[in-house]
Amino acid sequence: MTEKKRRDVLRTAAGVTVLGSLAGCSSDDGGTENTEAVTETATGTETESMDEGTETTATGTEAMGEGRLSVAHMSPNAPNVDVYLDGEAVLEALEYTDVSTYMAVPPATYDVAITPEGESIDDAVFEGTVVVEAEVDYTVAALGEVGDAGDKPFEPLVLEDDNSDPGGDSGRVRTVHASPDAPAVDLTASEGAVVLVDGLEYRQTATSTVESDGYTVEVRSDTESNDGEVVYDEDISFNGGSVYTVYATGYLTPDDDPSEETFDLVVAKDASY
Repeated sequence: MTEKKRRDVLRTAAGVTVLGSLAGCSSDDGGTENTEAVTETATGTETESMDEGTETTATGTEAMGEGRLSVAHMSPNAPNVDVYLDGEAVLEALEYTDVSTYMAVPPATYDVAITPEGESIDDAVFEGTVVVEAEVDYTVAALGEVGDAGDKPFEPLVLEDDNSDPGGDSGRVRTVHASPDAPAVDLTASEGAVVLVDGLEYRQTATSTVESDGYTVEVRSDTESNDGEVVYDEDISFNGGSVYTVYATGYLTPDDDPSEETFDLVVAKDASY
């Protein structure tokens, strides 16, 4: 942890038990851009939408013929969770704001279950499917709220990660709106002189390219001119040749919501060259 307000994320999160890849397992039988490919078996409905640190490094490459899968816990009122693929536990004790390391998995359609830590699949708070293609990186971001206290249902968002080299002195920054009670927001820097994100709504993502530098990132109420009220700000440094995901998570009004997790920007470094 740093001395800053933000919680930078180490992809090898110390509190997370990674139980191994599924390299030997198979199954019979995805400005705003993102790919979601989740089937909710509990409700029988299928959703496919196209919306589009302590720091760590990743090469941005995959073993030939395999995909890579990471899980991010961004549900502010959820407990620690375990994650299962095809009935096999692959992550244990994932805490709020943790982002796991990438796991190499063969291309397939996997049954995904997320449970409170230590509970069985019968007690899953989510069950669905995720499609993994060869040589593609994915992050399954657990968003929403568990239980009846919140109004945003707990439902993962499946993101296809562009971990290619952004080149030179530039960094690539993807922002994910994961705050259940926040309206659409703009993200700016340098007192509004730099616009990183324009009009991002809950469960949407946006990607921008930034020059290597330190920035004061401002989260603003969405306006046409990107000059709305600043509701949150913090200092973030982006390095050239690196790929980041910034999760806007937590509650803007925690006193009115089912946990005390305040609004925050969680920064994960996905790849570095």
